[in-house]
Amino acid sequence: MRDYVIVSDATLDLPYSIINDLGIRVIPMGIEIDGVTYEYHPDEKELKIEVFYNKLKESADTHTTQITPMTFTEYFKSILKESLDILYIGFSSGLSGTFSAAKLAIEELQQDYPDSKIYAIDSKCASIGEGLLVYHAAMQKKNGLTIDELMEWVEEHKYDSRHWFTVKDLFYLKRGGRVTSLEAVVGTALRIRPVLSTDMDGKLKVVTKIRGTKAEMEFLIGRMVKEGVDLSSQTVIVGHADNLEQARKLERQIREMGVVKDVIVTSIGPIIGTHTGPGMLALVYMGKNCDL
Repeated sequence: MRDYVIVSDATLDLPYSIINDLGIRVIPMGIEIDGVTYEYHPDEKELKIEVFYNKLKESADTHTTQITPMTFTEYFKSILKESLDILYIGFSSGLSGTFSAAKLAIEELQQDYPDSKIYAIDSKCASIGEGLLVYHAAMQKKNGLTIDELMEWVEEHKYDSRHWFTVKDLFYLKRGGRVTSLEAVVGTALRIRPVLSTDMDGKLKVVTKIRGTKAEMEFLIGRMVKEGVDLSSQTVIVGHADNLEQARKLERQIREMGVVKDVIVTSIGPIIGTHTGPGMLALVYMGKNCDL
């Protein structure tokens, strides 16, 4: 039986050390900053996360680009030439055309590599929600699941990746059409922070709004306690966009509760960060959807 690799894209926002240790392949994604185009890789070899957020705070003009079918074709082909099969877990189709581009590339490659298995799964997730799903998939692979077994596992559990995040500056969401100009002005002045997640179609939605950092932390922890399944055996992920102090505070509170196995703290990369802005705080865990 041929071996296989798990592939994802640079929106997964897992720490590079974990990506490297688990053998996850990550396709870089493009971002344009003040007219200069960079490829963002998880090892930050071309663009440092700190540099990106400094530019963002200086009002840099930033735009992200999706991965093209040609890029997917070349990336997947290099893996197939290693005599490896592919399980690709991609950025939500509800937020980007990237997954559709991957499907086009796979349809073409299957004609040239009929004996290879090339599977694509729409994570319906973004950022560390996607990253958590990929992390668990990699752990299942280590436990011996075949590519077909793992494909079924991911499809069955992808909606179990529960991800919640808040943003500090609503003007980034206004630019993306998530809030109105008036909401951005009033919300920022009153320190009102929207709480966001993704729906069953993988589209971003504002779920509720809270005020102040204390309420923000209480909400995220409260959702984890309410929705989390078998938390005592779980590794949960705290993500932040240039907001390490608050991320560490959230990590400490979760650890002091003694309800989870471990906590990973990670930075939100430029691809997602350009749409949320500095100050984003996120918490993800495996659980079941519960009404607010």
